[in-house]
Amino acid sequence: MLSRQYVRENPDEVRDAVERKGVTDVDVDEILEIDAEWRELKAEGDDLRHQRNEVSRSIGQLKQEGKDEEAEEAIERSQALKDELEAVEERADELEAELHERLLEVPNVPHESVHTGADESDNETRYRWGFEDLRDLPDEVVPHYDLGEDLDVLDFERGAKVTGGGFQFVKGDGARLEMALVQFMLDVHREQEYTDVLPPVPVNSASMRGTGQLPKFDEDAYRVGARQDDEYDDDDLWLLPTAEVPVTNMHRDEILLDDDLPLKYQAYSPNFRREAGEHGTETRGYVRVHQFNKVELVNFVRPEESYERLEGLLDEATEVLERLGLPYRVLDMCTGDMGFTQAKKYDVEVWAPGDDMDDGPEEGGRWLEVSSVSNFEDFQARRAGIQYRPERHESAEYLHTLNGSGVALPRVMVAILEYYQNDDGTVEVPEPLREYMGGQEVIEGHSPVGESALGAGDRE
Repeated sequence: MLSRQYVRENPDEVRDAVERKGVTDVDVDEILEIDAEWRELKAEGDDLRHQRNEVSRSIGQLKQEGKDEEAEEAIERSQALKDELEAVEERADELEAELHERLLEVPNVPHESVHTGADESDNETRYRWGFEDLRDLPDEVVPHYDLGEDLDVLDFERGAKVTGGGFQFVKGDGARLEMALVQFMLDVHREQEYTDVLPPVPVNSASMRGTGQLPKFDEDAYRVGARQDDEYDDDDLWLLPTAEVPVTNMHRDEILLDDDLPLKYQAYSPNFRREAGEHGTETRGYVRVHQFNKVELVNFVRPEESYERLEGLLDEATEVLERLGLPYRVLDMCTGDMGFTQAKKYDVEVWAPGDDMDDGPEEGGRWLEVSSVSNFEDFQARRAGIQYRPERHESAEYLHTLNGSGVALPRVMVAILEYYQNDDGTVEVPEPLREYMGGQEVIEGHSPVGESALGAGDRE
């Protein structure tokens, strides 16, 4: 969140951020009015407290001098000041709570390097990789959702039966391939000096607020536990939408030391999001699903180092795709598509050649986002109370947080099934993954089971 002092001293910048990010439910002027009234009440409270202290000190003196009547008047005046002070403090506390809630809904201010744009159509391609030497593809690449069912490595029908739409079974060599990807990614990031974290899957409301998922995006998350008048009770739990939430909040309300930084954590986790699967054609297949696996990279750094670290984090995420030989592009995100919490963000999109889409490259196919690499500056740290002490004798300061997927599994699976597809309908296993699959080089598929796999004549 932004500090009240920042909003107070930079109202035009905050108004501009609200407008450029397309946030329509934040009134900066109302926030300033609440802050002004709160500061007036704090000053009034200080004055009343001073008056009451003066009157209280006079009571004993008056009694010593035998001025009992004046002492009684002073006692009555002290009580009246106390009552008035309590009313002022109660109103100030109400305003402070309202101000805090209002500030939680104010978006982060974009970095000066972020270009203005309304939506994803205004994002700019920073660079592309891997298109100079594409592998030979079949004349017609079969989309992953058809190929996955043909090979019996993806089963959407049974996933919907067991849980509902947007859930799936990944089976046989498909499951082996996905778990190989997890181990491969973790090994790559260990080489990049990341520390492994296996986080809890449920997270509490304080954690969701700390990283910015609450209060604005509660409808996108899966909630666990009883709802009490739609209030967020810290005892309630949410299925994590991304490992960013538990890993960032690992250090909530802590003060780190300068020697601790930078901290680089990686975390594998399943992730759960309601919003997935509500975008027309994206409901088909393994692109937008309600449950998916991901390796997340989270960094805690000194403020002066965060933009250099952002470029390093981008390189660390894309190294996974380069080692796998998967063509991709990096987008420089505009203000209208960069998100509520980010000061600057890059999107990494892998190329999947199986479907021709309007936004695909000239080679055909389409782009699939596999990572968002973001610098939040001190926005999350302020919400979560994460500080560091530059020197042991100095005051604590808010550090900067960054994260990026390293990377999201389903869409990488889609890209592999389509890009490494052979003419005979088999799939070549990318060379770096073979050691994780016992040396297997090709996915040839499995024979489906059950009567549903038989033809009508066979069932008879």
